[in-house]
Amino acid sequence: MAPTPPPATSAGTSPPPHRGAAARQLRAIRGAVTVDHDEPEAIYRATRDLLSTIVSRNAIEADDIISVIFTVTPDLTSAFPALAARQMGWLDVPLLCTMEIPVPGALGRCIRVLLHVESSRSRAGIEHVYLGAAEVLRPDLAI
Repeated sequence: MAPTPPPATSAGTSPPPHRGAAARQLRAIRGAVTVDHDEPEAIYRATRDLLSTIVSRNAIEADDIISVIFTVTPDLTSAFPALAARQMGWLDVPLLCTMEIPVPGALGRCIRVLLHVESSRSRAGIEHVYLGAAEVLRPDLAI
């Protein structure tokens, strides 16, 4: 038996997805924060602050988050920033930690993040977040 086609509109075309609501698309959100010392609690606290700010500014719910990639500079080795996301309740979100390439003169003690989310916002409507000393990475976004 052949699958049933979607109902046709009066023009003979299928109705748009998510009728009555803004279409949700895959979006990527960047952010970064620095810590003063390579200590687990400093890394967790800064990471939670960064993630909370990203979530708040972009009106994200936990179910909107598809995956998160964290990077740390080579001078941060005492803790995985992903644990901070787990502490926030992101238990079923795929998380990955990796190390930034050690470029001479790059900002040190920096945690960067790339969130993949479903959002009804346009790409231009996404707010990337750079906190503290990490604001130098994207001065165009500094508030």
